[in-house]
Amino acid sequence: MTTNTAYLHGYSPQEARRLGDQADTLAALLHAGTAYAPGSRVLEVGCGVGAQTVHLARSSPGAHIVAIDRSAESLARARRYVTAQEPTADVEYRTADLLQLPFAYGEFDHVFACFVLEHLPEPERALSGLRRVLRPGGTLTVIEGDHGSVILHPDSLHAHEVIGHQVRLQAAAGGNALIGRALQPLLSDAGFEQVAVRPRTVYADATRPALVDGFTRKTFISMVEAVRHKALSTGMTTAADWERGIADLRLTADEGGTFHYTFFKAVAVNPA
Repeated sequence: MTTNTAYLHGYSPQEARRLGDQADTLAALLHAGTAYAPGSRVLEVGCGVGAQTVHLARSSPGAHIVAIDRSAESLARARRYVTAQEPTADVEYRTADLLQLPFAYGEFDHVFACFVLEHLPEPERALSGLRRVLRPGGTLTVIEGDHGSVILHPDSLHAHEVIGHQVRLQAAAGGNALIGRALQPLLSDAGFEQVAVRPRTVYADATRPALVDGFTRKTFISMVEAVRHKALSTGMTTAADWERGIADLRLTADEGGTFHYTFFKAVAVNPA
């Protein structure tokens, strides 16, 4: 991420755990079809605490991965985490600003970005920089969510309102929690070709307890709950309305509840 961008969710140990829960729960869904050939150079941007890096390395054991983030503390966590999970992984860690990439033209065969563009005020500018360091014919893989894709049962206006508060707070921080639906025009406008975007849908109910716990509770609800203080302090809501919305959101993880969310995964080619 860039030095000009505030990461809404913060850098607490709780957030690190949430990112790990999210990556582990969704690994099969999000990383399916992503594997890089031995000897290829892969740039992972905004690697954070390494939650996605470990799965990237696991699916491409012979590739050399350069994982970058603006936070030296996050990179240190990433190194420890990946080393513990995949001790033989070929990963290099670099502190870097996404808008000022310290790499040569065409230095990488592939670029991977997961949950990064949603936090950037200028994703188009970031994509232009990624094209510069990606060799002609190289691929870009981008994965983003879209909070507007949430479908709940029991449905609740109050639950949708607290999700909306998170969306508005992310926008105020310079990001876009609805960016998944815009990936195709974003990448095409940035000059990438052969842009293919596919939805990756999560659906959780009582017959899928691992998803209910790992995604509905520990990933999505946990993320929304974490912005409570900001939502109240900015006057977006009252404590009573917030608690009612969160209570209704939690019902989707109880017996009889269901939760649906759509991620979007894009793969594009840097033209020659």
